[in-house]
Amino acid sequence: MHFGLGAFHRAHQAVYTERAAARSGEPWGIAAVAPRSAGTVRALRAQDCLYSLAERRPEGEVRRVVGSVVAALAMGPDAGAVDALLADPDVTVVTLTVTEKGYHRSPVTGGLDLAAAPVAADLAAPPDGPLTTVVGRLAAGLAARTRAGAPPLTVVSCDNMADNGAVLGRVVRDFVRASAWPDRETVLERLAPAVSFPATVVDRIVPATGEDDLAAARAALGVRDALPVSGEPYRQWVLEDSFAAPRPPWETDGALFVPDVAPYQLTKLRLLNGSHSLLAHLGLAAGHGTVADAMATGWGETAVRALCAEVAPTLPAGGPDPAGYAGDLVVRFRNPAMRHLLRQIGSDASLKITERWLPALRALRARGTATPVLELALAAWAYGTRPGGPALPDPAAGTLAACWDRTGRPADTVRALLRRVGAADLAEDTALTGAVADPLPALRAGRVEI
Repeated sequence: MHFGLGAFHRAHQAVYTERAAARSGEPWGIAAVAPRSAGTVRALRAQDCLYSLAERRPEGEVRRVVGSVVAALAMGPDAGAVDALLADPDVTVVTLTVTEKGYHRSPVTGGLDLAAAPVAADLAAPPDGPLTTVVGRLAAGLAARTRAGAPPLTVVSCDNMADNGAVLGRVVRDFVRASAWPDRETVLERLAPAVSFPATVVDRIVPATGEDDLAAARAALGVRDALPVSGEPYRQWVLEDSFAAPRPPWETDGALFVPDVAPYQLTKLRLLNGSHSLLAHLGLAAGHGTVADAMATGWGETAVRALCAEVAPTLPAGGPDPAGYAGDLVVRFRNPAMRHLLRQIGSDASLKITERWLPALRALRARGTATPVLELALAAWAYGTRPGGPALPDPAAGTLAACWDRTGRPADTVRALLRRVGAADLAEDTALTGAVADPLPALRAGRVEI
């Protein structure tokens, strides 16, 4: 069972599952649940849950049809079916790709934000009432499963967050703890041995689907595919080997099961995701549209390698070699067949940079290490939050734009922006805020200076 019927899942976990089933002969399939997009569900049902995946190789596109999704459900309208699946003994794995926003974490505690309107509404709903958050629906379903004495289950976060498994387990337990269920303490006791939340690292660049992709799918297939997806040739899945129940043999398709995913997780978050965000905000400031466009400049490769070198000392031992990883990133980002939009990568930046940049920045500055690339990255992000900027989707867009004061100093604006993203400690570092403010005039002129 999977929550989140977006392009990434269909280009990543669905492919691993299909190939694992084919290679093992085991009949695994996916019941996919869309938390909001009923239109996607209708479109997928209309084509028997089949869709095409185009692998964008430098030498040309290779397309195939994926068939591992066997049911498509809308979380609200199909709530009864969703709950039945969560309680079904034949469902032994639940995966999620709901983005960082879907976890409704408090920026202060890191746990469930009980004051968030959707969470508060779910907690106030009657026992048979509608639940609109994935966390609420999952918590209620797991509670019903434990009450029925169903077999153990593994719930796997596949979202780009540090310690994603622990994060998911915490917000689910927080929801149960905050509920009005009379047996909530019993439910919490039963969840511990019955449900595991392994950590994971997922990696594949999956651009947003556009009109050109729809036309290319039709030309290649000879039929209309309403939901084609595309991805780069590279893909990776690293999973903590702590499953509580049977699972697809994903390792037969290259997935890696390890005791601790932290070295892989931090390498991916700080090098790949960190470089992606850097290219997005620098590229948008310089007037570029895609990752490949940014890499074709005189500064793109330098920026990626410089960020990776700067951040490498913050990574634990046991993961990929940072210099080699940076080289692979340069090759991947340069792929001319990819059209990964900088706007897509730059969206929700107030959430992303707190994971991708700020922990490394804190660690390096605590050691007294210079951080010029991260300072430039923050400057590019700050520049993009200004009124009249690129208007990227971001839950904090309004409060960030309000930080700009034409009568104030740039360093004061930077200080206010850092406070808005929960980095009050960094906001008080006057050397840092001054260094972040310094590149703003060059960025305003469309220049990127590494």
